[in-house]
Amino acid sequence: MADIRPSNRTHLTSIAAPIFGEFVLGITVAMAGLWLASHESDIAAASFGLTQQVVDTMFVLFRAMAIGAGIVVTQSLGSGNSTVVNKTSLSILGACTWVGLIAAAWMAFGGNITLDVLNAPEEVHAMVRMYMIFLAPSLVLDAYNMCMASILRAHLQARKSFWVMVVMHMLHLVLAIPLMRGVGTWNGLGLEGYAIALLLSRMVGLGLHLMLWRRGMKLVPRPRDWWALDWTYLTPVLRIGIPGAANELVYRIAFMVSLAATARLGVVALATSSYTLQIQKYVLLVGLSIGWACEIMVGRMIGAGKLREADALVRKGVRNGMLASGAMILAAAIGAPWVMTVFTRDPAVIAAATTLLWISVAYELVRVFNLVVTGSLRAAGDVHFPVKASLASEILLLGVGSYILGRIFGLPGIWLAYAIDEAVRGLIMWWRWRSLGWTPVARKTFKSLKQR
Repeated sequence: MADIRPSNRTHLTSIAAPIFGEFVLGITVAMAGLWLASHESDIAAASFGLTQQVVDTMFVLFRAMAIGAGIVVTQSLGSGNSTVVNKTSLSILGACTWVGLIAAAWMAFGGNITLDVLNAPEEVHAMVRMYMIFLAPSLVLDAYNMCMASILRAHLQARKSFWVMVVMHMLHLVLAIPLMRGVGTWNGLGLEGYAIALLLSRMVGLGLHLMLWRRGMKLVPRPRDWWALDWTYLTPVLRIGIPGAANELVYRIAFMVSLAATARLGVVALATSSYTLQIQKYVLLVGLSIGWACEIMVGRMIGAGKLREADALVRKGVRNGMLASGAMILAAAIGAPWVMTVFTRDPAVIAAATTLLWISVAYELVRVFNLVVTGSLRAAGDVHFPVKASLASEILLLGVGSYILGRIFGLPGIWLAYAIDEAVRGLIMWWRWRSLGWTPVARKTFKSLKQR
């Protein structure tokens, strides 16, 4: 197995840049969908934004497998164990099938329960339920694509993964515009057209991933791999992925509570929140891409026993992430009065969104710690600390805090709860890394990899 030089800056950039590009593409298509929906009505925009949050929650299930598989593969590549790499990669496909079907079933049949939990306004119920039904089949394909891309990146083939995403997302956008808006005298399908375009593009993405697996990694799944659960290789994946997923699931549930608090404020507040969150997603892209790149690199370094280099890499990742995220959120807040006109002409909505983005200047800086350090701790084998350290903050500050502050201060209060939660969790993660509390676990992980 080829070794990587952890101290070489270009390695981190070569991984982070394609991941950044993938995120930009995905969010741009989602932004385009929100823009198209907003030109139908505020109800359509609110329905799109609300459903997107439900989909993001479902993605926690897929992310659990992607996190676990990616880290197991990177650690095994670092230690030179190609058998574990190949077996783990193939075994993840069967898990994707079953988890994807569970998520799809909830989207198709759990719409009423979801809307009740979210306290969604009555005006969006019918549109959201139908949209969720149309989205359901694509979730199975999203599970495959997310995990297969994670394994490609673990092999340092992030550029190839990026080009798959280029084709997939551009096809989605090209198909979504006519399917949503119509052609000629045909009025289109609205949100359902976006879902159909999503399904078709994910089919193409799966085909491209299979081609790259065959050409780049010499992996050709057998029919049995698509449904069988090989616990010998899935157990290490789940041992890493489940704590990470549990943390993300608690976060998503707490965030859904904040979304329910937003929904109580009405359709206009929900639409304002949707617009602001979509813009804000661009801001976190740099930190998120650096975080994923650090997770990949740290996993390989731990497999090779290079703890000192891993420490230096994470510190550099945090520094670069804070500089980039700080610049981007400041630009977004300054430009909000003009950027928001893309979605709406309502001066009250524009003013409210601008206020939210200025509040976000503070919390995007501390969010970098969560984006970069949490993944690096998992890659080092310290999978339980982030969960234990985050639960209280997510439940009390994000969940309960957003509900209470939302009732007192409205949308700005909810954003203030976001900022406080990110600050508390982020500083705890940074303390864990700086104090080297992760190193005993990392050494233990390295020794166990050598024994396989």
